[in-house]
Amino acid sequence: MPWDQHKDSESADIRARLDHPVIDGDGHMVEYQPMVYEYVEKVAGRAVADRMRDKLEGGEGGSDAGRAGWYACTQEERDDMRVYRPPFFMAPSKNTADRATAMLPALFRKRLDEFGIDFAIVYTSTFRLQKLRDDELRQAGCRALNLMLTELFAPYADRMTPAAVIPMITPEEAIAELEYAVGTLGMKAAMTTAYVPRAVPRIAREAPELAAYAQWIDPLALGSPFDYDPLWAKCMELKVAPTAHSTGFFGARASTISYVYNHIGNFGAAGEAFCKALVIGGVTGRFPDLKFGFLEGGVGWACALYNDLFEHWQKRNATAMNENLHPRNIDKVLFAELVEAYGGKQFARHLDTMREDGGERRHDETGANLDEWHNCSATSMEELRDLFIPNFYFGCEADDRMVATAFNPKLNRFGAKLKAIFSSDVGHWDVPDMAEVLAESYEMVTEELITEDDFRDFTFSNAAELHASMNPDFFKGTVVEADVAKLMAGKAAEAAV
Repeated sequence: MPWDQHKDSESADIRARLDHPVIDGDGHMVEYQPMVYEYVEKVAGRAVADRMRDKLEGGEGGSDAGRAGWYACTQEERDDMRVYRPPFFMAPSKNTADRATAMLPALFRKRLDEFGIDFAIVYTSTFRLQKLRDDELRQAGCRALNLMLTELFAPYADRMTPAAVIPMITPEEAIAELEYAVGTLGMKAAMTTAYVPRAVPRIAREAPELAAYAQWIDPLALGSPFDYDPLWAKCMELKVAPTAHSTGFFGARASTISYVYNHIGNFGAAGEAFCKALVIGGVTGRFPDLKFGFLEGGVGWACALYNDLFEHWQKRNATAMNENLHPRNIDKVLFAELVEAYGGKQFARHLDTMREDGGERRHDETGANLDEWHNCSATSMEELRDLFIPNFYFGCEADDRMVATAFNPKLNRFGAKLKAIFSSDVGHWDVPDMAEVLAESYEMVTEELITEDDFRDFTFSNAAELHASMNPDFFKGTVVEADVAKLMAGKAAEAAV
Protein backbone atom coordinates (compact mmCIF):
# COMPACT_ATOMS: atom_id res chain seq x y z
CA MET A 1 0.00 0.00 0.00
CA PRO A 2 1.54 3.36 -0.98
CA TRP A 3 2.31 5.88 1.68
CA ASP A 4 -0.55 8.29 2.34
CA GLN A 5 0.64 11.74 1.32
CA HIS A 6 -2.52 13.54 2.43
CA LYS A 7 -2.69 13.39 6.19
CA ASP A 8 -4.63 15.51 8.62
CA SER A 9 -2.61 17.06 11.42
CA GLU A 10 -3.04 19.34 14.39
CA SER A 11 -0.70 21.81 12.72
CA ALA A 12 -2.95 21.91 9.64
CA ASP A 13 -5.97 22.47 11.87
CA ILE A 14 -4.23 25.37 13.64
CA ARG A 15 -3.26 26.92 10.31
CA ALA A 16 -6.88 26.69 9.16
CA ARG A 17 -7.95 28.78 12.15
CA LEU A 18 -5.35 31.51 11.64
CA ASP A 19 -6.18 34.68 9.71
CA HIS A 20 -2.66 34.93 8.35
CA PRO A 21 -0.21 32.70 6.49
CA VAL A 22 2.69 30.92 8.12
CA ILE A 23 6.21 31.49 6.86
CA ASP A 24 8.91 29.05 7.90
CA GLY A 25 11.96 31.26 8.31
CA ASP A 26 14.39 28.36 8.61
CA GLY A 27 13.49 24.99 7.18
CA HIS A 28 16.20 22.55 6.19
CA MET A 29 17.10 20.22 3.41
CA VAL A 30 19.27 17.19 4.08
CA GLU A 31 21.48 16.92 1.01
CA TYR A 32 22.41 13.55 -0.44
CA GLN A 33 26.20 13.73 -0.16
CA PRO A 34 27.05 11.84 -3.38
CA MET A 35 24.90 14.38 -5.25
CA VAL A 36 26.87 17.22 -3.65
CA TYR A 37 30.10 15.71 -4.99
CA GLU A 38 28.51 15.46 -8.44
CA TYR A 39 27.79 19.17 -8.40
CA VAL A 40 31.28 19.95 -7.13
CA GLU A 41 32.59 18.04 -10.14
CA LYS A 42 30.24 20.01 -12.38
CA VAL A 43 31.50 23.39 -11.18
CA ALA A 44 35.17 22.61 -10.46
CA GLY A 45 36.13 19.30 -12.06
CA ARG A 46 36.70 15.71 -10.99
CA ALA A 47 39.97 16.34 -9.18
CA VAL A 48 38.39 18.93 -6.87
CA ALA A 49 35.39 16.68 -6.23
CA ASP A 50 37.70 13.82 -5.28
CA ARG A 51 39.66 16.07 -2.95
CA MET A 52 36.41 17.23 -1.38
CA ARG A 53 35.35 13.65 -0.74
CA ASP A 54 38.73 12.79 0.75
CA LYS A 55 38.67 15.86 2.98
CA LEU A 56 35.20 15.23 4.36
CA GLU A 57 35.31 11.47 4.55
CA GLY A 58 38.95 10.52 4.56
CA GLY A 59 39.54 10.42 8.29
CA GLU A 60 42.07 13.24 8.61
CA GLY A 61 42.32 14.93 12.02
CA GLY A 62 41.42 18.52 12.65
CA SER A 63 38.26 20.57 12.22
CA ASP A 64 38.04 20.12 8.45
CA ALA A 65 37.65 16.37 8.84
CA GLY A 66 34.71 16.78 11.22
CA ARG A 67 33.09 13.44 11.96
CA ALA A 68 35.79 11.34 10.34
CA GLY A 69 38.56 12.90 12.41
CA TRP A 70 36.82 12.17 15.69
CA TYR A 71 35.98 8.59 14.84
CA ALA A 72 39.52 7.92 13.64
CA CYS A 73 40.95 8.84 17.04
CA THR A 74 41.03 7.08 20.37
CA GLN A 75 39.60 9.00 23.31
CA GLU A 76 43.15 9.66 24.49
CA GLU A 77 44.00 11.13 21.08
CA ARG A 78 40.84 13.23 21.08
CA ASP A 79 41.74 14.69 24.46
CA ASP A 80 45.34 15.19 23.40
CA MET A 81 44.37 17.13 20.25
CA ARG A 82 41.06 18.49 21.61
CA VAL A 83 39.00 17.03 18.77
CA TYR A 84 35.48 17.91 19.87
CA ARG A 85 32.60 15.45 19.72
CA PRO A 86 30.92 16.19 16.36
CA PRO A 87 27.22 16.02 15.52
CA PHE A 88 25.77 12.57 14.89
CA PHE A 89 22.33 11.05 14.22
CA MET A 90 21.40 14.44 12.77
CA ALA A 91 18.40 13.52 10.61
CA PRO A 92 15.08 12.06 11.76
CA SER A 93 14.64 8.33 11.18
CA LYS A 94 11.59 7.27 13.20
CA ASN A 95 9.35 8.48 10.40
CA THR A 96 10.70 7.31 7.04
CA ALA A 97 8.49 9.75 5.16
CA ASP A 98 9.98 12.65 7.13
CA ARG A 99 13.48 11.45 6.32
CA ALA A 100 12.61 11.38 2.64
CA THR A 101 10.82 14.72 2.86
CA ALA A 102 13.97 16.43 4.11
CA MET A 103 15.83 15.18 1.03
CA LEU A 104 13.20 15.48 -1.72
CA PRO A 105 11.90 19.00 -2.50
CA ALA A 106 8.90 17.64 -4.40
CA LEU A 107 7.75 15.69 -1.35
CA PHE A 108 8.57 18.64 0.91
CA ARG A 109 6.39 20.88 -1.24
CA LYS A 110 3.54 18.34 -1.26
CA ARG A 111 3.48 18.09 2.54
CA LEU A 112 3.62 21.80 3.43
CA ASP A 113 -0.14 21.97 3.98
CA GLU A 114 0.13 19.03 6.38
CA PHE A 115 2.78 21.01 8.28
CA GLY A 116 0.55 24.12 8.39
CA ILE A 117 3.20 26.09 6.47
CA ASP A 118 2.40 28.34 3.52
CA PHE A 119 5.92 29.24 2.47
CA ALA A 120 9.34 27.95 3.53
CA ILE A 121 12.82 29.40 3.27
CA VAL A 122 15.07 26.36 3.14
CA TYR A 123 18.68 26.20 4.31
CA THR A 124 21.41 23.67 3.69
CA SER A 125 22.39 21.11 6.30
CA THR A 126 25.92 20.92 4.88
CA PHE A 127 27.46 23.65 7.02
CA ARG A 128 30.96 22.23 6.84
CA LEU A 129 31.66 23.48 3.33
CA GLN A 130 31.56 27.11 4.47
CA LYS A 131 34.31 26.46 7.01
CA LEU A 132 36.85 24.44 5.02
CA ARG A 133 40.30 26.00 5.26
CA ASP A 134 41.16 25.03 1.69
CA ASP A 135 40.13 28.05 -0.40
CA GLU A 136 39.47 26.06 -3.56
CA LEU A 137 37.36 23.43 -1.81
CA ARG A 138 35.41 25.96 0.23
CA GLN A 139 34.53 28.17 -2.72
CA ALA A 140 33.79 25.27 -5.07
CA GLY A 141 31.67 23.57 -2.41
CA CYS A 142 29.52 26.63 -1.77
CA ARG A 143 29.04 27.24 -5.48
CA ALA A 144 28.12 23.61 -6.06
CA LEU A 145 25.55 23.72 -3.26
CA ASN A 146 24.01 26.89 -4.65
CA LEU A 147 23.70 25.45 -8.13
CA MET A 148 22.26 22.20 -6.77
CA LEU A 149 19.75 23.93 -4.48
CA THR A 150 18.62 26.26 -7.26
CA GLU A 151 17.96 23.41 -9.66
CA LEU A 152 16.25 21.21 -7.08
CA PHE A 153 13.88 23.89 -5.76
CA ALA A 154 13.14 25.78 -8.99
CA PRO A 155 9.87 23.91 -9.73
CA TYR A 156 8.46 24.79 -6.31
CA ALA A 157 9.14 28.52 -6.13
CA ASP A 158 5.52 29.30 -5.26
CA ARG A 159 5.94 27.63 -1.85
CA MET A 160 9.69 27.35 -1.18
CA THR A 161 12.96 29.13 -1.82
CA PRO A 162 16.49 27.96 -0.95
CA ALA A 163 19.07 30.18 0.74
CA ALA A 164 22.42 30.66 -0.95
CA VAL A 165 25.50 29.40 0.91
CA ILE A 166 28.06 32.20 1.16
CA PRO A 167 31.71 31.57 2.12
CA MET A 168 32.91 34.28 4.51
CA ILE A 169 36.65 33.83 5.05
CA THR A 170 37.23 37.07 3.14
CA PRO A 171 34.74 39.72 2.05
CA GLU A 172 35.96 39.32 -1.52
CA GLU A 173 34.96 35.67 -1.75
CA ALA A 174 31.64 36.43 -0.08
CA ILE A 175 30.88 39.19 -2.58
CA ALA A 176 31.83 36.97 -5.51
CA GLU A 177 29.50 34.16 -4.44
CA LEU A 178 26.69 36.53 -3.49
CA GLU A 179 26.84 38.13 -6.94
CA TYR A 180 26.78 34.70 -8.59
CA ALA A 181 23.98 33.35 -6.41
CA VAL A 182 21.73 36.40 -6.81
CA GLY A 183 22.78 37.70 -10.21
CA THR A 184 23.25 34.43 -12.08
CA LEU A 185 21.11 31.92 -10.21
CA GLY A 186 18.38 34.29 -9.05
CA MET A 187 18.54 33.26 -5.40
CA LYS A 188 16.90 35.63 -2.90
CA ALA A 189 18.10 34.55 0.56
CA ALA A 190 21.69 34.23 1.76
CA MET A 191 23.22 32.11 4.51
CA THR A 192 26.37 33.71 5.90
CA THR A 193 28.44 32.73 8.91
CA ALA A 194 28.45 34.59 12.21
CA TYR A 195 32.21 34.48 12.58
CA VAL A 196 35.42 33.17 11.06
CA PRO A 197 37.96 31.19 13.10
CA ARG A 198 41.43 32.53 12.28
CA ALA A 199 44.89 31.47 13.30
CA VAL A 200 46.67 33.66 15.85
CA PRO A 201 49.05 35.56 13.54
CA ARG A 202 52.22 35.07 15.57
CA ILE A 203 51.59 31.34 15.88
CA ALA A 204 50.90 31.10 12.16
CA ARG A 205 54.19 32.85 11.42
CA GLU A 206 56.45 31.14 13.92
CA ALA A 207 54.82 27.71 14.33
CA PRO A 208 52.46 27.16 11.40
CA GLU A 209 52.05 23.49 12.23
CA LEU A 210 50.27 24.60 15.43
CA ALA A 211 48.08 27.25 13.82
CA ALA A 212 45.01 25.02 13.75
CA TYR A 213 45.20 24.70 17.54
CA ALA A 214 45.68 28.41 18.30
CA GLN A 215 42.73 30.27 16.84
CA TRP A 216 40.68 33.31 17.67
CA ILE A 217 37.08 34.10 16.72
CA ASP A 218 36.66 36.97 14.27
CA PRO A 219 33.06 38.28 14.57
CA LEU A 220 33.48 40.13 11.24
CA ALA A 221 32.35 43.55 12.41
CA LEU A 222 34.78 44.43 15.21
CA GLY A 223 38.55 44.01 15.16
CA SER A 224 38.59 41.95 11.97
CA PRO A 225 41.71 41.97 9.80
CA PHE A 226 39.31 42.48 6.87
CA ASP A 227 36.85 45.27 6.13
CA TYR A 228 33.46 43.63 5.60
CA ASP A 229 31.66 46.91 4.87
CA PRO A 230 31.90 46.27 1.10
CA LEU A 231 29.99 43.02 1.67
CA TRP A 232 27.26 44.77 3.64
CA ALA A 233 27.07 47.37 0.87
CA LYS A 234 26.76 44.58 -1.70
CA CYS A 235 23.91 43.06 0.33
CA MET A 236 22.12 46.40 0.15
CA GLU A 237 22.77 46.63 -3.58
CA LEU A 238 21.50 43.11 -4.26
CA LYS A 239 18.60 43.47 -1.79
CA VAL A 240 19.58 40.48 0.32
CA ALA A 241 19.43 40.12 4.09
CA PRO A 242 22.47 38.21 5.43
CA THR A 243 21.21 35.45 7.71
CA ALA A 244 23.92 33.96 9.90
CA HIS A 245 23.66 30.26 10.51
CA SER A 246 26.71 29.22 12.52
CA THR A 247 27.48 26.70 15.17
CA GLY A 248 29.61 27.97 18.04
CA PHE A 249 31.77 24.92 18.70
CA PHE A 250 34.49 26.94 20.39
CA GLY A 251 35.68 27.78 23.88
CA ALA A 252 33.63 26.01 26.53
CA ARG A 253 31.63 24.24 23.81
CA ALA A 254 34.38 21.92 22.65
CA SER A 255 33.89 18.76 24.65
CA THR A 256 35.57 15.67 23.26
CA ILE A 257 32.91 13.53 24.95
CA SER A 258 29.42 15.01 24.58
CA TYR A 259 27.74 16.48 21.50
CA VAL A 260 24.76 17.51 23.66
CA TYR A 261 27.10 19.56 25.85
CA ASN A 262 28.59 21.14 22.73
CA HIS A 263 25.24 21.83 21.11
CA ILE A 264 23.36 23.54 23.94
CA GLY A 265 23.67 27.27 23.37
CA ASN A 266 26.17 26.96 20.55
CA PHE A 267 24.16 28.68 17.81
CA GLY A 268 23.25 31.39 20.29
CA ALA A 269 26.92 31.89 21.23
CA ALA A 270 27.82 32.38 17.58
CA GLY A 271 24.92 34.74 17.01
CA GLU A 272 25.73 36.81 20.09
CA ALA A 273 29.36 37.25 19.03
CA PHE A 274 28.27 38.54 15.62
CA CYS A 275 25.30 40.61 16.81
CA LYS A 276 27.13 42.62 19.46
CA ALA A 277 30.00 43.21 17.02
CA LEU A 278 27.54 44.66 14.50
CA VAL A 279 26.29 47.15 17.10
CA ILE A 280 29.55 48.07 18.83
CA GLY A 281 31.41 48.02 15.52
CA GLY A 282 28.91 50.50 14.07
CA VAL A 283 27.61 48.41 11.17
CA THR A 284 23.95 49.09 11.92
CA GLY A 285 24.78 52.78 12.20
CA ARG A 286 26.51 52.82 8.81
CA PHE A 287 23.88 50.58 7.20
CA PRO A 288 20.63 51.49 8.99
CA ASP A 289 18.42 49.75 6.44
CA LEU A 290 20.31 46.46 6.35
CA LYS A 291 18.54 43.58 8.06
CA PHE A 292 20.37 40.65 9.67
CA GLY A 293 19.04 37.27 10.68
CA PHE A 294 20.50 35.00 13.37
CA LEU A 295 19.20 31.48 12.93
CA GLU A 296 18.77 28.41 15.12
CA GLY A 297 20.01 30.11 18.28
CA GLY A 298 16.66 31.32 19.52
CA VAL A 299 16.07 34.77 20.99
CA GLY A 300 16.79 34.31 24.71
CA TRP A 301 20.43 35.29 24.22
CA ALA A 302 19.35 38.30 22.14
CA CYS A 303 17.08 39.62 24.91
CA ALA A 304 19.98 39.31 27.34
CA LEU A 305 22.33 41.05 24.91
CA TYR A 306 19.84 43.82 24.11
CA ASN A 307 19.45 44.72 27.78
CA ASP A 308 23.13 44.20 28.56
CA LEU A 309 24.18 46.64 25.85
CA PHE A 310 22.27 49.41 27.61
CA GLU A 311 23.85 48.60 30.95
CA HIS A 312 27.34 48.70 29.46
CA TRP A 313 26.67 51.81 27.40
CA GLN A 314 25.31 53.64 30.44
CA LYS A 315 28.35 52.87 32.57
CA ARG A 316 31.10 52.75 29.96
CA ASN A 317 30.39 55.41 27.37
CA ALA A 318 33.11 58.06 27.21
CA THR A 319 31.26 60.64 29.28
CA ALA A 320 30.31 58.17 32.01
CA MET A 321 33.83 56.73 32.09
CA ASN A 322 35.39 60.13 32.62
CA GLU A 323 32.82 61.19 35.21
CA ASN A 324 32.64 57.99 37.23
CA LEU A 325 35.64 55.77 36.56
CA HIS A 326 38.68 57.84 35.66
CA PRO A 327 41.34 57.59 38.44
CA ARG A 328 42.03 61.32 38.20
CA ASN A 329 38.68 61.91 39.91
CA ILE A 330 39.99 60.49 43.17
CA ASP A 331 40.72 63.10 45.87
CA LYS A 332 44.12 61.73 46.94
CA VAL A 333 44.29 63.88 50.07
CA LEU A 334 40.92 62.68 51.31
CA PHE A 335 41.76 59.11 50.31
CA ALA A 336 44.98 59.20 52.35
CA GLU A 337 43.15 60.68 55.34
CA LEU A 338 40.61 57.85 55.23
CA VAL A 339 43.32 55.22 54.95
CA GLU A 340 45.21 56.73 57.87
CA ALA A 341 42.06 56.89 59.99
CA TYR A 342 40.61 53.49 59.17
CA GLY A 343 43.35 51.38 57.57
CA GLY A 344 45.05 50.23 60.73
CA LYS A 345 48.43 48.54 60.83
CA GLN A 346 47.88 46.54 57.65
CA PHE A 347 47.66 49.68 55.52
CA ALA A 348 50.04 51.91 57.51
CA ARG A 349 53.14 50.74 55.67
CA HIS A 350 51.53 51.59 52.32
CA LEU A 351 50.31 55.04 53.32
CA ASP A 352 53.07 57.08 51.65
CA THR A 353 52.56 55.27 48.35
CA MET A 354 48.81 55.62 48.57
CA ARG A 355 49.14 59.36 49.07
CA GLU A 356 50.71 59.45 45.59
CA ASP A 357 48.55 56.97 43.69
CA GLY A 358 45.24 57.22 45.50
CA GLY A 359 45.10 53.45 45.71
CA GLU A 360 45.21 53.15 41.93
CA ARG A 361 47.92 50.76 40.76
CA ARG A 362 46.59 50.00 37.31
CA HIS A 363 48.11 50.79 33.96
CA ASP A 364 47.96 54.36 32.74
CA GLU A 365 45.16 54.53 30.15
CA THR A 366 45.75 58.13 29.12
CA GLY A 367 47.38 57.05 25.86
CA ALA A 368 44.57 54.66 24.91
CA ASN A 369 41.20 55.36 23.37
CA LEU A 370 38.88 55.16 26.34
CA ASP A 371 35.76 55.36 24.19
CA GLU A 372 35.12 51.78 23.11
CA TRP A 373 31.85 52.95 21.54
CA HIS A 374 33.51 55.31 19.09
CA ASN A 375 32.45 53.18 16.09
CA CYS A 376 28.87 53.12 17.33
CA SER A 377 26.88 56.22 16.48
CA ALA A 378 24.60 56.08 19.54
CA THR A 379 24.62 59.17 21.75
CA SER A 380 21.59 58.16 23.81
CA MET A 381 19.76 55.10 25.05
CA GLU A 382 17.06 55.66 22.44
CA GLU A 383 19.61 55.75 19.64
CA LEU A 384 21.19 52.55 20.93
CA ARG A 385 17.77 50.89 20.83
CA ASP A 386 17.33 52.02 17.24
CA LEU A 387 20.65 50.44 16.25
CA PHE A 388 19.36 47.06 17.43
CA ILE A 389 15.61 46.51 17.25
CA PRO A 390 14.91 47.46 13.60
CA ASN A 391 17.86 45.55 12.16
CA PHE A 392 17.85 42.14 13.81
CA TYR A 393 15.68 39.03 13.46
CA PHE A 394 16.07 35.82 15.43
CA GLY A 395 15.21 32.32 14.29
CA CYS A 396 13.57 30.24 17.03
CA GLU A 397 12.66 26.59 16.97
CA ALA A 398 9.25 25.24 17.87
CA ASP A 399 10.19 23.88 21.30
CA ASP A 400 11.98 27.07 22.40
CA ARG A 401 9.93 28.56 25.23
CA MET A 402 12.31 31.52 25.48
CA VAL A 403 10.45 32.97 22.49
CA ALA A 404 8.16 34.49 25.10
CA THR A 405 10.98 36.78 26.25
CA ALA A 406 11.05 38.45 22.86
CA PHE A 407 7.43 39.52 23.23
CA ASN A 408 7.62 40.67 26.85
CA PRO A 409 7.58 44.49 26.86
CA LYS A 410 8.05 44.56 30.64
CA LEU A 411 11.34 42.73 30.33
CA ASN A 412 12.96 44.55 27.43
CA ARG A 413 14.07 48.18 27.63
CA PHE A 414 11.70 50.76 26.15
CA GLY A 415 8.99 48.10 26.02
CA ALA A 416 10.62 46.67 22.92
CA LYS A 417 9.60 43.42 21.29
CA LEU A 418 12.43 41.59 19.59
CA LYS A 419 11.73 40.10 16.19
CA ALA A 420 11.57 36.38 16.75
CA ILE A 421 10.94 34.18 13.71
CA PHE A 422 9.25 30.79 13.51
CA SER A 423 11.88 28.32 12.33
CA SER A 424 10.69 24.77 11.84
CA ASP A 425 14.18 23.25 11.61
CA VAL A 426 12.56 20.30 9.86
CA GLY A 427 15.12 17.82 8.64
CA HIS A 428 17.14 18.00 11.85
CA TRP A 429 17.21 15.67 14.85
CA ASP A 430 15.15 17.97 17.06
CA VAL A 431 12.07 17.48 14.85
CA PRO A 432 11.01 13.84 15.18
CA ASP A 433 7.66 14.59 13.51
CA MET A 434 7.50 17.36 10.92
CA ALA A 435 3.71 17.60 11.16
CA GLU A 436 3.87 18.61 14.83
CA VAL A 437 6.10 21.67 14.57
CA LEU A 438 3.52 24.43 14.17
CA ALA A 439 1.30 22.82 16.81
CA GLU A 440 4.24 22.72 19.21
CA SER A 441 4.85 26.43 18.69
CA TYR A 442 1.18 27.22 19.20
CA GLU A 443 1.39 25.76 22.70
CA MET A 444 2.90 29.11 23.74
CA VAL A 445 -0.46 30.71 22.92
CA THR A 446 -2.57 28.09 24.68
CA GLU A 447 -0.32 28.36 27.74
CA GLU A 448 -0.67 32.17 27.60
CA LEU A 449 3.06 32.79 27.22
CA ILE A 450 2.40 34.88 24.11
CA THR A 451 -0.73 36.34 22.52
CA GLU A 452 -2.36 35.57 19.19
CA ASP A 453 -0.92 38.86 17.87
CA ASP A 454 2.54 37.79 19.03
CA PHE A 455 2.04 34.47 17.27
CA ARG A 456 1.15 36.30 14.08
CA ASP A 457 4.38 38.28 14.29
CA PHE A 458 6.31 35.14 15.15
CA THR A 459 4.99 32.94 12.35
CA PHE A 460 4.39 35.55 9.65
CA SER A 461 5.09 39.24 10.04
CA ASN A 462 8.70 39.16 11.23
CA ALA A 463 9.93 36.70 8.60
CA ALA A 464 8.05 38.56 5.88
CA GLU A 465 9.51 41.89 7.01
CA LEU A 466 13.07 40.54 7.23
CA HIS A 467 13.13 39.69 3.55
CA ALA A 468 10.51 41.96 1.98
CA SER A 469 11.95 45.11 3.56
CA MET A 470 15.19 44.33 1.75
CA ASN A 471 13.61 43.06 -1.47
CA PRO A 472 9.99 44.08 -2.16
CA ASP A 473 9.85 41.32 -4.80
CA PHE A 474 11.08 38.56 -2.50
CA PHE A 475 7.62 36.96 -2.24
CA LYS A 476 6.46 37.84 -5.75
CA GLY A 477 4.84 34.86 -7.42
CA THR A 478 4.42 32.98 -4.16
CA VAL A 479 1.25 31.96 -2.36
CA VAL A 480 1.88 34.61 0.30
CA GLU A 481 2.50 37.50 -2.12
CA ALA A 482 -0.76 39.34 -1.43
CA ASP A 483 -0.56 38.93 2.35
CA VAL A 484 3.03 40.18 2.46
CA ALA A 485 2.19 43.15 0.24
CA LYS A 486 -0.67 44.11 2.56
CA LEU A 487 1.57 43.74 5.60
CA MET A 488 4.34 45.89 4.15
CA ALA A 489 1.90 48.56 3.00
CA GLY A 490 0.57 48.76 6.54
CA LYS A 491 4.07 49.09 7.98
CA ALA A 492 4.88 51.82 5.47
CA ALA A 493 1.75 53.72 6.51
CA GLU A 494 2.70 53.39 10.19
CA ALA A 495 6.21 54.66 9.47
CA ALA A 496 4.83 57.65 7.58
CA VAL A 497 2.79 58.65 10.62
